[in-house]
Amino acid sequence: MKVLVTVKRVIDYNVKVRVKSDNSDVDLSNVKMAMNPFCEIAVEEAVRLKEAGVASEIVVVSLGPQAAQEQIRTALALGADRGILVQSDENLESLTVAKLLAKVVEEEQPGLVIMGKQAIDSDNNQTGQMLAALTNMAQGTFASEVKIEGDKAKVTREVDGGLQTVELNMPAIVTTDLRLNEPRYASLPNIMKAKRKPLDTKTPEDLGVEVKAHTQVLSVEPPAERQAGIKVASVEELVDKLKNEAKVI
Repeated sequence: MKVLVTVKRVIDYNVKVRVKSDNSDVDLSNVKMAMNPFCEIAVEEAVRLKEAGVASEIVVVSLGPQAAQEQIRTALALGADRGILVQSDENLESLTVAKLLAKVVEEEQPGLVIMGKQAIDSDNNQTGQMLAALTNMAQGTFASEVKIEGDKAKVTREVDGGLQTVELNMPAIVTTDLRLNEPRYASLPNIMKAKRKPLDTKTPEDLGVEVKAHTQVLSVEPPAERQAGIKVASVEELVDKLKNEAKVI
């Protein structure tokens, strides 16, 4: 079974995000970039499926600038077999990403698509669902456990009320949650081997998809700084301030 895994290039989660002085966007100059943490979990799950003999090939696909090859090579070092970069310097919206991925799925015909449930930069949590709609594939979102049994995939999902297990007919799409697994680190020998693994580059034009913006960013602002707290002498004073100053009760 072929497994297709998507990865996204984002600002490293350890980096404090800065806003440009004109409030037009996030400042990416001299900022460390990395693979989206949820995508790391998706790659790890695909590698575990291959180690278990369930998957025969892992194909990693990323959409973005040429520099996104770095994140694909990281996934190759973790155990993926080959990579595909759909190169575009435009700001790709979720629907456009889903349309591009649908074309890749049509070409590759994977038995399973594993995606991070969301990216930590946009936090949209919608590309996987859009891709499922475009490809008419079954979907299991927010997965905390994935089991492949023949041509079925059993996915345990994290929902508001607890855990829900669904059975999907494959091919299917799974989006990963944080508790699905613990991603491994790439060893130096595997990092060197990844440089020789195949990586194809395509463009949206090659896939027949028009990159079109449907939304416009008007302004980006950092969150307001937290105000210093105060000490009160009694419960009565606390209640008074919550009622008359903070107006929360």
